[in-house]
Amino acid sequence: MSNANGTQAVDRAARLLSEVVHAPDPVTFTELSEVTGLAKSTTSRLLLALERNHLVRRDDHGRFLPGEMFVSFAWRGGADTSLVAVAQPFLDRLGRATGETINLGVATGNVVEQIAQVDCTYLIGGTNWVGRPVPLHASGLGKVLLAYGAAKLPPGELEKCTARTITSAAALRAELAAIRARGYAVTDEELEAGLIAFAAPVFRYDGAVVAAMSVSAPVSRMTREVAAKAARCCVDEAVGLSAALGHRPRTARRASAL
Repeated sequence: MSNANGTQAVDRAARLLSEVVHAPDPVTFTELSEVTGLAKSTTSRLLLALERNHLVRRDDHGRFLPGEMFVSFAWRGGADTSLVAVAQPFLDRLGRATGETINLGVATGNVVEQIAQVDCTYLIGGTNWVGRPVPLHASGLGKVLLAYGAAKLPPGELEKCTARTITSAAALRAELAAIRARGYAVTDEELEAGLIAFAAPVFRYDGAVVAAMSVSAPVSRMTREVAAKAARCCVDEAVGLSAALGHRPRTARRASAL
């Protein structure tokens, strides 16, 4: 025998979920309560249950969006879901945690294409990298993509961008193995003099790496303690984005102290 109160709760939760999923923009708590006609206490209780089960999520302003469950399903089915749109909250959070420049990059041919950026809060280090191709072997993003098989090096010699760029194939292979072991990449003045970056892989539901996320800054601001925090935060947000894309790792990886 069905429980009438239980059925009513399911119907109300489904109504809230439908409003969130079909809304063209994030929806506020007040809007949801008004459009469904539910009491605020009921709306709050049901939204918390939906949020716990990853059916809805909140943006930085507390507005409601479809949750990770819907994003995961869309990626699994090959839907044209915007990676940048899904990644933006994670990039923003990483930017707030570090104050430095944050980038999301993908492999395009034989280079890294940076498809999103959160600008740093400092005057020094505010380069706009979006749309600017950089060599795979000399950048943190590129090293991650190479290490996890999301990109391949072009034939021929490795370009020497600075005096510290890795140009030996053997040395690069060893570096890529080290990246896989610790879960993130470091590029220390290898792309540009005075620039250091940390990058971590972004996985999709099937375990393939589809992008990389990075924190970059002038070396003058990256003390040992600050660098350790930046690497750790980068890995954590990349893990979070990967989970939003449906990835379920056997064990979560955290950046160890540098």
